[in-house]
Amino acid sequence: MLYKTLNELPTPALVLDLEVLERNVENMARRADRLGVELRPHFKTPKSLQAAELLREAGACGLTVSTLAEARAVILGGGGCDPWDDVTWAFPVILGRLDEVAAVANLREGVALRLVVDSADAVTALKTQLAPKVDRCHVWLKVDCGYGRCGVDPRTESALDLARRLHDADRLVFDGILSHSGHAYSVQGSEALASVAEEERSVMVGFAQRLRDAGVEVRGISVGSTPAMSAVRSLEGVTEARPGNYVFHDYSQVLIGSCDVRDCALTVVSQVVSHQPGSAHCILDAGALTLSKDAGPVWSDPPSYGRIYRDYESAELEDGFSIVSLSQEHGRVDGPLSVGTRVRIQPNHSCLVVPNFDAYHVVRGDQVVDCWPIVR
Repeated sequence: MLYKTLNELPTPALVLDLEVLERNVENMARRADRLGVELRPHFKTPKSLQAAELLREAGACGLTVSTLAEARAVILGGGGCDPWDDVTWAFPVILGRLDEVAAVANLREGVALRLVVDSADAVTALKTQLAPKVDRCHVWLKVDCGYGRCGVDPRTESALDLARRLHDADRLVFDGILSHSGHAYSVQGSEALASVAEEERSVMVGFAQRLRDAGVEVRGISVGSTPAMSAVRSLEGVTEARPGNYVFHDYSQVLIGSCDVRDCALTVVSQVVSHQPGSAHCILDAGALTLSKDAGPVWSDPPSYGRIYRDYESAELEDGFSIVSLSQEHGRVDGPLSVGTRVRIQPNHSCLVVPNFDAYHVVRGDQVVDCWPIVR
């Protein structure tokens, strides 16, 4: 059912401001162009084929996904949206799912499903088990640029050896090296963000040169996170960037300093369901299964699970109280509001809120203009 106005929406409701989304998409496209890199946005944030069409119109060279379900959805298209032919599954390839990988890669002719590895076991499995089943097996080598989560250490001989194995394998197409500057989420302010972004660029370009000096061709260098891309000053030597959160942003990005409140396109509409006389708190119908339990940056003070708008149009957040705790369906606000009061919430982490819903209510101003299904 397509409701006409925000006030008609049953709560909790996921609301997407189309004007802000379009502005965010255009701004990042222009930024990538100025930095001289292709843009391969991460689909894990919007999880919407309709939102992905805006990315295509803005010049995206392809998409990044985090799951095979997302890969299948974007490769097939649907709902009036064209399919995508160039998709990077930016997750260490899961060896127990190679048959599924082959099926997704073979959904349509001409599709490039690019995989990510950071181990010798994965390279061997791709060569012997997957490559015989697909036309071209594209592979990125994941590099740790300082985040410390996944990826080879670019200073080691084993990293060089693994890249050489990928490069020399007859049945694999070595796309190049890929990183994620996730540690940008742990700093605050443009100077600190720019420092993380330069660290990522320097590590990746330096490793690429080391590989080239060893006779290993490096066709692509892929980097990215939304905070790093918001502040990076140069991407010389890099070929593509893969930010995702920028399409919506969220309160964590505001705290980090990579965007302003008015750049946040995603909100949750909720309402007060309980307030006892004399009590200093009230309860919303938005709990952990709506807002997630991401508490935002560890240094945020005071901690909260999302902020309530005082006035959405002027991008003003309520200073007096915030959402201080969550249970499965309940959200506790440290301030009194009357039962039935409707509030608009800026979530801490939009990427974790989206999968809790089946669809976006897309709005321009207070008018609901569309309903976009969410790929989960």
